[in-house]
Amino acid sequence: MNYDLIIIGSGPGGYVAAIRASQLGLKTAVVEREHLGGICLNWGCIPTKSLLKSAQVYRYFTHAADYGVSLEGTVKPDFASIVARSRGIAEGMSKGVQYLMKKNKIDVIWGSGKLSGNGSVTITGADNKTSVVTAKNIILATGARSRELPGLLQDGVKIIGYRQALALPVQPKSLLVVGSGAIGSELAFFYQSIGTQVTLVEFMPQIVPIEDSEVAAQLERSFKKAGITVLTSSTVTAADTSGAECKVTVKTAKGEEEFKAEVVLSAVGIAPNIENIGLEALEIVIEKGRVKVDEHYQTSAAGVYAIGDIIATPALAHVASAEGIACVEHIAGLNPEPVNYKNIPGCTYTTPEIASVGMTEKAAIEAGYKIKVGKFPYTASGKAAAAGAKDGFVKLIFDETYGELLGAHLIGENVTEMLGELVVARNMEVTGHELIKSVHPHPTLSEAIMEAAAAAYGEVIHI
Repeated sequence: MNYDLIIIGSGPGGYVAAIRASQLGLKTAVVEREHLGGICLNWGCIPTKSLLKSAQVYRYFTHAADYGVSLEGTVKPDFASIVARSRGIAEGMSKGVQYLMKKNKIDVIWGSGKLSGNGSVTITGADNKTSVVTAKNIILATGARSRELPGLLQDGVKIIGYRQALALPVQPKSLLVVGSGAIGSELAFFYQSIGTQVTLVEFMPQIVPIEDSEVAAQLERSFKKAGITVLTSSTVTAADTSGAECKVTVKTAKGEEEFKAEVVLSAVGIAPNIENIGLEALEIVIEKGRVKVDEHYQTSAAGVYAIGDIIATPALAHVASAEGIACVEHIAGLNPEPVNYKNIPGCTYTTPEIASVGMTEKAAIEAGYKIKVGKFPYTASGKAAAAGAKDGFVKLIFDETYGELLGAHLIGENVTEMLGELVVARNMEVTGHELIKSVHPHPTLSEAIMEAAAAAYGEVIHI
């Protein structure tokens, strides 16, 4: 069958691109080998948030006395039920994508897609039978998988990746997490919250390495207060899985130390799924392990495009979606606004949450800006105090000359929901004074944004 567009992969990049293509009148098909929605909906963004919500509810119960609530009897997490709830939510979201495919008259072709030249894609089904479909244009949106370290190969039982961590058959008594990015930090927090003893190992000098240093320091304090052992500037040098427990050798600033854990979670990043998709057949250029594309996401092969985790842009679901829309609009002959990679929000859903956009303070100084920095602590927020969530702050960085908001770095309760205001503010080139003069509702956590802007300019703080 011939299409205007075939998309290989149905994650947040692929399925969003497909819907936009259908809206623009393109006859579209999506090739998917496993579940609609890709890793994000099935084994990433969505199921992890379900697990974290269960952990949060359990923490509310264990801290009920702090809110003047007395509980009788014992409260304990039911690990199997927590996992089952998470899987059920993921399944429901995947069915939602299936509904959207049907509603938008998008053909879903099940199997593994591979470029086979001349605008054709060979699809191998679960029964190993092959079929060929053709299209004027093809988008590769094959996503990524858990990256493995040479000395920490995943066996899926004792050394696992994020996918196994979301659906372990039994809750481990101890867990060693290697890597403290969003995946590692979120899963470390989840397991510690429900009673697993967690050790978090990070190669860089701070956890959540891409975040502002003050945010990272606050999260480390919160993690340690929760009972997580945090090791920064540390490297796993060996892992022995021959016994009942894993024996992990970690090189720290103090020298080599041995840790024991039932399970080791390798969360050291992702590897793009660029193998076995036919790149070689079309001599598509790969650069530093990613597919090279132009400003419209076209590869070196005419009519073949790539988006999401397989190209050299931030590996985030919302980035892939934005790229998919821009790519499809270009294919349809429109003139889409380019994705602004300098204004991409990032979120980590630990407790406290982290949300950021734009430059860190260090990056702004290194770029030569004269800056004004304003911070507002959650300890001064009436809403945070009432919520029993005083760990955190809002930090805003402004260009001293023009008042431009260069960066925003938030840590605390609900900050992932507050970040959108700051993304829009940067997009609209809102100044610090405009943020100060925009009346925010009281009492809310979002007031901290206005207060942080006021602090940057030495104006009155309204507690």
